[in-house]
Formats: sequence, structure tokens, C-alpha cells
Amino acid sequence: MHAMGVPTTRSLAVVATGQRVFRDTALPGAVLARVASSHLRVGTFQYARATGNVELLRRLADHAIARHHPAAARSERPYLALFEAVVAAQASLVARWMLLGFVHGVMNTDNMTISGETIDYGPCAFMDAFDPATVFSSIDHGGRYAYGTQPAVAEWNLARFAETLLPLIDADEERAVELAVESLGGFGPRYSDAWSTGMRAKLGLPDGLDQAVVSALVDDLVLLLREGRVDWTGFFRALGAAARAETGPARSLFLDLAGFDAWAQRWRALGPETNAMDRVNPVYIPRNHLVEEALTAATDGDLDPVRRLLEAVCSPYDERPGLERYAQPAPEHFGAYQTFCGT
Repeated sequence: MHAMGVPTTRSLAVVATGQRVFRDTALPGAVLARVASSHLRVGTFQYARATGNVELLRRLADHAIARHHPAAARSERPYLALFEAVVAAQASLVARWMLLGFVHGVMNTDNMTISGETIDYGPCAFMDAFDPATVFSSIDHGGRYAYGTQPAVAEWNLARFAETLLPLIDADEERAVELAVESLGGFGPRYSDAWSTGMRAKLGLPDGLDQAVVSALVDDLVLLLREGRVDWTGFFRALGAAARAETGPARSLFLDLAGFDAWAQRWRALGPETNAMDRVNPVYIPRNHLVEEALTAATDGDLDPVRRLLEAVCSPYDERPGLERYAQPAPEHFGAYQTFCGT
């Protein structure tokens, strides 16, 4: 995620304990040390608010402002400005996830940072075949955290954050609610702008195009990808080649060839810039079958598959000979993928 430019916590070290951990089965135990600009989450504020101690809540909010969003301190309403800054950070973050086909898998309020960094890589995974209903987490039976619901869940989490800040936003609770609701309304437009900007970049479209034309082009593409269950990452990388007249790789991903041809003709007419596309569309992501392969080998004491996978995904935009299998979607026999909080 860091290599693809997504704000994220980082892994500092993984240290084997030499002991067994009992999940569904006995597995080798280890401790992951992770670092972030802080570990403050929406859940941290919910805990502080639940104590009923407004001064504790204020101290926490002041710390969050000083550490993450110092411009809020200069606002007439600093705690409302803090909320708006977190809304903006999360709208941008989730849009980046969506553009990469990333499914977090457990977007509860304790997994939403105040800084706008991705945290808690538990049952997460990247989509292969595009489907907004994609769910990987073994505990997400209702699809609450499916790929396509992530913006709505983020907005729900932010509403919970707003509730914690109400005593600080205004002494009049009704006025505080009114202000918070108005600010929360900015999430949708911010997310839409970030998504639209990102899709323009993925498609290599120049500035100055009519927004209605671009929106229609993106909407029609998403429908084609969904209907054909097209590989999300592979398609956008192949599309760069299509702009260079090498249409075969991208076209071969579709069942509806006439639909793709018609769409591609409209897209080429807008003058896409191929080199720019290669800078935002990764060749390599942590493909689920490769992650499982690496985990299985590591459990048996062989870390070479982990190292080779890291070599590929830590330079995700640079296509290199010998790494072709790291750019391919899972084979058909891999089947449906399921992830777990303890992975």
C-alpha cells in the first residue's frame, strides 16, 4: 500500500515467538510491530466520550489537532474543523482504496484513524474479478464491508465520530448536531471528486474535458467490468497498451467484445496519455493466491516466497522480466477466497 502511495500504517518488524498460537488450528506465533503517525482512531474518541469526562475528550481532541490537523486550531470552531479535516482525509483514503480494488474487510470505528492512514490489515484483500459485492472476511456474512459499500461505511463511521465531538462543537446540542450534519455532508462530494480524479488518471485522460463526457465514460466502463467480471488490476494496466494500439490484451478480458470496442473507440477519441497511465496503474499487487502461497510456505519455515512477493509488490508500477506470474489473476481452481482476522 505504501509503495502505491496509499496513506498507511507501516510494518516495522515481524518477530517469531517460538510458541504456537491456537486459532482454528495451531500456528506459529509471532509479534508484528507496526508504526503510524499515531494510533488514534474514531474508537478512541468513542471511548473517551463514553467516560462522560468532557475535559478528557477535549484533551484528546486538542492532541489530535496538534498532531494531525494543526490548521484546525486556527479555526473559529476548532473541533468542528478537526471533524472536517478527518472527513476530508477519509474521503481521499477510501477513494484510493476503491481505485486499487482494495477491500479492507473490517471497517469498524476502531479501524478508522484520525490521521487518515489505513490501519489493521486483518481480513483484507485485493479484488481480482471486479464485483462491488466482493467480500473476503470470514465474519462478514451480510456484506457490510464489501468493496462497494466502503464509502457508505466510512460515512457511517464519521457520523459516530461527529457524535463524540458534539459537546465540544457547541454548548447547544441542537446547534452542534446541525453543524456536524452539515459538515458530514461534505464527505460524499469529496469522495466523488477523489474517485473521479483518480479514474481520469487511470484512464490517462487530459484535463479540460467535459465532466459529463468523462462521467459517462467511467460509468459505462464500470458496468462493462462488472458484467464481465473483468480483472480490475490487469485491465487497467493492459489498457495502457491498448492506447499504444496493442488492443489484444485488454480486449481479451471481455466477453462482450462489441461493448468493449465501442467503449474503447470513445476513450481513444479523448486522447489518453499512456505513460501517465503506467504511473498510476500497478502491474503487481498482493494477489490472493500468491499471498496464500507465501503464508503456507512461511508456516513451514520457507520464507523465499514471501521475499519474492515483496520484491514484486514493493515496486508495483515497474514491469520486470521474470515476474510475469505476479501480474496474473488467480487460476480457476483457486476458487473463492476467504480471509480471517488472525491472518
